[in-house]
Amino acid sequence: EIEAKYTKKMQVLRDELDLRRKTEIYEVEERKNSHISELMRNHEKAFNDIKNYYNDITLKNLALISLLKEQIEEMKKKENHLEKEKADVLLQNKQLKEPLQQAQEQVFELQKKLAHYDKDKEALTNTKARLRVTQKELKDLQWEHEVLEQRFSKVQAERDELYQKFTKAINEVQQKTGFKNLLLERKLKGLLSVLEKKEVELSEVFAASNLDPGALSLVSHKLEDVLNSKNTTIKDLQFQLARVCKAHNDMLQTFEAKLTAFGIPLDNLGFKPLASPVLGQ
Repeated sequence: EIEAKYTKKMQVLRDELDLRRKTEIYEVEERKNSHISELMRNHEKAFNDIKNYYNDITLKNLALISLLKEQIEEMKKKENHLEKEKADVLLQNKQLKEPLQQAQEQVFELQKKLAHYDKDKEALTNTKARLRVTQKELKDLQWEHEVLEQRFSKVQAERDELYQKFTKAINEVQQKTGFKNLLLERKLKGLLSVLEKKEVELSEVFAASNLDPGALSLVSHKLEDVLNSKNTTIKDLQFQLARVCKAHNDMLQTFEAKLTAFGIPLDNLGFKPLASPVLGQ
């Protein structure tokens, strides 16, 4: 019984150890297979990386070869173009020989003219001296012109002041406009008289100064332009004065018509409206 008992235990133990051995063998095989699979994956990945690396190098080399071929073609085209330009330049050089000869002849002629430079320089110095004298006289005339212009500005300011006062009140305009317009007209006539005197004085200055005809003509033309401008301004002022006088008279007529329309006698005003004389009448 004891032998049978321990024989049974030994069989059970043998079976357990056999099962454990098989289990351990299975686990070792599983680990071996897993390690083999991992090694195969790593080798496959390394192979693919190397393959891609060399493929990239090959593609880059092909692209570089293609680029170098294109550059070689471009260099050949540039070389052909430069050859054509060289031929054109040589042709132009041949064509420019005749103009160069003509230019050399012109230089020779200019050198001849340069011999007369001293005489021309002396003449230029004399002309500059006459020009300085003329410029001084022109400055004097400009100063007189400024004086006349200031007087004219003063007259114009008086005219503007008169126009502003005219618009303030009817009674003040009726009593003072006629007198101031007459005064303005007299001032304008005085300016015209002064201007005529200045023209006579200027003519005497020109006659006494013995200026160069060209310079005299230039100064005369400039002075005529200034005088024409001033005459135009005076005519404009006269026209404005006549327009203001006419507007004043029209206002008086309208005022009298309104009084008549409302049945108010003119004698009830207590004063007689003053009509402005129109310039030239």
